[in-house]
Parts: sequence; C-alpha cells; structure tokens
Amino acid sequence: MQRRTVQQKAGANRQSNNSSFLVQGSILAIASILSRIIGLLYRSPLTAILGDLGNDYYSTAFEIYSLLLLISSCSLPLAVSKMVSARMSQGRVKDAYRVFKAAMGFAIFSGLAAGLIVFFFADYFAEFLQTPFCVFALRVLAPTLFIVAILGVIRGFFQGLGTMMPSAVSQIVEQIINAIVSVVAAYYLFSYGAKLGAVLGNQKEYSAAFGAAGGTLGTGLGALAGLLFVLFVFAVYKRVLKRKMRRERGVSQESYRTIFRVLIWTVIPVLLSTTLYNLSAIVDQALFKNVAVLQGYTADEIHVFWGVFGGKYRVLVNVPISIASAVVSASVPAITASFANKDYDSVQKKTANAIHFSMVIAFPCVVGLGVLASPVMQLLFQDSSDLAARMLQVGAISVVFYSLSTLSNGILQGINRMKVPVINAAIALALQAGLLVALMYLADMNIFAVIWANTFFALLMCLLNGYGIYRYMGYRQELKKTVAIPALASAIMGVVVYVVYMGLQLLLKINAISTIVGIIVGAAVYFVLMLVLKGLDEEDLLSFPGGRKLISLGQRLHLL
Repeated sequence: MQRRTVQQKAGANRQSNNSSFLVQGSILAIASILSRIIGLLYRSPLTAILGDLGNDYYSTAFEIYSLLLLISSCSLPLAVSKMVSARMSQGRVKDAYRVFKAAMGFAIFSGLAAGLIVFFFADYFAEFLQTPFCVFALRVLAPTLFIVAILGVIRGFFQGLGTMMPSAVSQIVEQIINAIVSVVAAYYLFSYGAKLGAVLGNQKEYSAAFGAAGGTLGTGLGALAGLLFVLFVFAVYKRVLKRKMRRERGVSQESYRTIFRVLIWTVIPVLLSTTLYNLSAIVDQALFKNVAVLQGYTADEIHVFWGVFGGKYRVLVNVPISIASAVVSASVPAITASFANKDYDSVQKKTANAIHFSMVIAFPCVVGLGVLASPVMQLLFQDSSDLAARMLQVGAISVVFYSLSTLSNGILQGINRMKVPVINAAIALALQAGLLVALMYLADMNIFAVIWANTFFALLMCLLNGYGIYRYMGYRQELKKTVAIPALASAIMGVVVYVVYMGLQLLLKINAISTIVGIIVGAAVYFVLMLVLKGLDEEDLLSFPGGRKLISLGQRLHLL
C-alpha cells in the first residue's frame, strides 16, 4: 500500500512537471504571439511608408543582421538554459551562476565583434546580395548585435531556472518600443532621404534606404528597452540567488575553465545547427537575386518580388512559427533536466506534449492563412495584388514543417545529440539550394521557386530530425491526436471561415470586419471540433494559460 502511494506521488509529480514546462512554454508562446501581433500592426504603416523598394532594403539588412546574430549570440540562450537547467536539477546553484557569468563574458566579446564586423563590412554584404542601398539600415543595426547578445544570456538564464516570465514580458516591452520608434523614425528619415536624394539625383533609392534605416532603429532601441527590463528583474532576483548559494553545502564547484570548455562545446553544435538551419534565408536571397539578374529580370521587378516576400509573406508566416520557437525555449531545459536525471519516461512524455502542442497551433494557422490569404494581405498591408495572396497560399503549408523542424532541433539538442541537427541542416541546405536553382532555370518560377525550396527544406528537416529522434530515443509520435485530428478540425474550420467571410463581404463589403469576424468564428469552431474529436483533453487544456477556464467552458458546452 505504501509503495503504491509513493508511486502515485511520483507519477503525480512527473505529470505536474510535464504540465508545468508546457505552461511555461505557452506563456512564452502567448508573449511571442502578442509580440508578433504588435509587429504585424506596426509593419502595416511601416510598409506603407517604405513601399516594396524600402521593404527590400529593410528585409535584406535584416537577413544579414540575423545571420551575424545567429553566429555571434543566438545559440547562447539555448546553451545557457540547457547548462543552467542541468545544474539546477542537481542542486548545483553556484555552478549555475558561474555558467551565467561565463556566458556573459562570451556574449560581450562575440556581440561586440559581430557589431564591428557588420558596421565596417556593411558595403561588402550589401553588394554581395545585389542590394547596395541596404547599407544604411545595416549600420544602424550593428550596435543591436551587442545589446541582443547580453539580453539573450539573461533570458537563457531565467529559462534555465524554469521561468519564462522575464523573457515573455521583455519580448512585449521590446516590441512595443520597436513598433513606436520604427514607424516614427522611418517616417522622418524617409522624408530626409527624399530631400537628400533630390539633391543627389537619386530620390527614390535614398528615401527608401533612409526609411529602412529608420525602421531598423526601432529594433535597436526596442532591444535596449528589453535589456533594461531583464536587468531590473535580475537585480531583484539576485538576492534570492545569493541566499540559495549560501545554503549550498558540500558541493564542489566547477572551475571557470571547465565551464568555458563545456559552454563552447555546447554552443558550437547549437551554433552550427542554428546557423545552417537559418542560413537558407541568405542562400535564398543570394541565389534568387543573382539568378534573376541572369534571367533578365529588371532591378525593379526583383525589388518587388523580394519586398513582398520578405516584408509581407515572411512576416505573416513567422507568426505561428514563433510559437514553436517558444515551445523549444521551454522544452529544451525541461528535457535536459529530465535527461540529466535519467528520467527517460519524462523525456518521452515532454517530447510528445511539446510536439502535440505545436501541431495543435500550426494546422489551423496553415488553413487560416491559405483561406484568408488575400483578405489578410489587404487588412494588414493594403495589398490586394494577386502576387502577395498567391505567395501566402503556396507557402502556408511550410508553417507545419518549420514548426516541427524547429521543435525537433531543440529536442535533439536536449538529449545531447547536438551533431544530428547540424548534419541534417547541411544536407537539407545543399538540396534546397539545388532545387531553388532548378526551379528558377527550368520552370522560371521566379519568387515562387524560393517558397517551394523553403518548404522542401523544412520538410526534409522534419524527416531527418524525426528519424534522429526515433533512432536515439526509440520514440514514435502518435499520429491520430497530433496530426489527423488537428488536420481534420482545421479543414472543417477552413470551410466555415470561408463561408463566413464571403457571406459578410456580400452583406457589408468591409474587408476588415469580414476578416476579423471570420478569424474569431474560426478559432471558436476549431476549439469545439478539437474537443468533440478528442484532440484535446483536460490534461492538454491545463497546459494552456487560463486552462481551467477553458475546461470550465468545455464542461458547460458538455464537450468534456
């Protein structure tokens, strides 16, 4: 009887831990959604100011910035959270704090180096990507690399402690400042660039280039605001941390030399896999623009293609993908802690929960973006062109593949199979580049070749990573609850959304109202269908913020 009680308690604790990490993941996911919504709201006036030409300069600068950010510091938050989580789960608080200090030194050096490289070599990067006027935006972004490196370490430290709240709130603060400054600075600098261009005889390019620089100014000041917030939280928490360290007795401390060695060997595989995984954006742009020039496309046509792709299509597609990134931030330290304690049942359970959570979100987003492609483009960017809508319809399915491949990268890193995502990303990147060139030369698919190549890359990563998870964990994801039911519920939801939107358009002829009502009705229909089809149960709903209210709603509807 006593043994049964102990087992029940252990099972309850395990279940609580599994649910807890998803709650933390969903907190960060909601913050990511709010941040992306704010981003969408400010991108609408920003796009109106910059136009497709300015959007091309803005997006190109961000591609280069993002790559240098990945190389210099983006692997740090995940590495820090992984190392801190492993030590905290073993009661080694002092060592966890030493990891933080070592990582901070690394971030200061790498962030400063990356910032200097971007600033002084901006001309070379811009020329390589056939977009020389993005140089102004690039130089404005350079100091942000230093700020984000430090910000990432502090966020990673808190994530390793098992709390996503500082990261979540700082993301929202960062995005609010970013939104305000970006629009205001873009407006004034666009006007200044127009005046300067009139004098220099190149008004169109200079106005767009200076406007893009104004847009990137918001990124830097937003990151600075986020950094100030997490520094404040860390200063408050440091008293608690010191108290925990004073209580620690009889635990030998790791040397900084050992920690640096472990940090480097943790960062390098994460860095390589993350860089290769995201290098596809730079490869896409370099191949597309250079091949398009050889095919005879004009500079204006290329600017429009990439302006719509980078400034509109990718902005929308990245919203649901950011949810997967948030789940990764929560799942990697949680899986690492369970793996370090050899609790393999918990590793399997957390993996299943994380994938299920991600797919429950991804499938309705795919259908929603596909069905409402044109209305959403009109609502957010005042773009009623067939090009923008078709790009979103063609590329919507990539949301599922990118969400799953992003998450599977994190799962493999959490079980210390760091090399696997690196090898998989290298294979996928090489095949993607070949497919992109083939589609452009053989089928003349212009920008749609990039979208299909992106989708292929993400699908291949899903398959390769899925095999890796099966090989090293013996894990097979169940398909009915995670794939079949969300896909079916999303398909039905899509039909309802289309009927509601078209009906309201016939009656009101107001796109904004029809689109927003369609989205709300779609979300409600999807929620009900997931309960009816048993795609969500009470345990799943508890992992959502406000889960008890959702359960109460389901019970009142007699669906639970």
